[in-house]
Amino acid sequence: MPIAAAPLTLDQLRDIIVADHPETSGGRFSLLTEGWDSVAVDVDDRLIFKFPREARAEEALMREARLLEVIRSAVDMPVPELTIHHTPLIYSRHAKLAGEHLLTKQYKQLSEGDRERLADKLGLFYAQLHAIDPAPLRAAGAGPIEAIAPAEAIAAGALPILPDHLRRLVEQTLANWATLTPDPYGQTYGFFDGHGWNMAFDHASATLTGLYDFADSGFGPLHEEFTYSSFVSADLTERIVRRYEIETDKKLDRERIHLTTGAHRLWELAREANNPEMHAMMIEAVEAWAAQV
Repeated sequence: MPIAAAPLTLDQLRDIIVADHPETSGGRFSLLTEGWDSVAVDVDDRLIFKFPREARAEEALMREARLLEVIRSAVDMPVPELTIHHTPLIYSRHAKLAGEHLLTKQYKQLSEGDRERLADKLGLFYAQLHAIDPAPLRAAGAGPIEAIAPAEAIAAGALPILPDHLRRLVEQTLANWATLTPDPYGQTYGFFDGHGWNMAFDHASATLTGLYDFADSGFGPLHEEFTYSSFVSADLTERIVRRYEIETDKKLDRERIHLTTGAHRLWELAREANNPEMHAMMIEAVEAWAAQV
């Protein structure tokens, strides 16, 4: 029976890695703990080993590896090539995509040309990803993404936490969310996690070198795909959408994207209602979205 990765120390994880991959024995090991589902170990800024925290995360990791096998040959964007190992933990290994996260402050420092180049690359990626035949993705384990909660459930969790100056806007947003019709493009296989924490960005050259963490990918409303890049900047989202429309000949509804983005931010806040240490960060995300109105 696999043991849980979360309680293990870096030394214990190093021992597991070196036993299976002796070529890493002289390497520099560092622990990456930002992931919700996995503990990751970086070796020499060259290799990443991901250890799931629990059984559900193990299943997600193995599914992610299968999905990336389908995705990799269909998109120009570099994505990880995961190999799965089972001794004694289930864990993955992949070559690290060179680059760091892309955050709002860093995006604001990019030139106009660099912003367009970034958006063009992402718009093309989404167009190629959405064009993949769904059958092999379903065979690899892709299913529906977790749906954003109904307006009443969001209101119950989020409204008591929100500052007063946001209440009127949020109440109207949730009223609109409650009456939103189904996505006109239906369900599409997508990344649904394209924020800056899942980007490998080379800041020296202002170049996106790849995307990672496809564990939450699946079938969902097309417009929802474009809510995550706004964690970096609403300007980036608009540029991505413009390029996507050119690539696909689809016309996207900006108001639907904006509404869905707001509902998503409020839903994330509502889910952390009983976790006070997360409130400030989640409210900040809602305020960043509200500033775009």
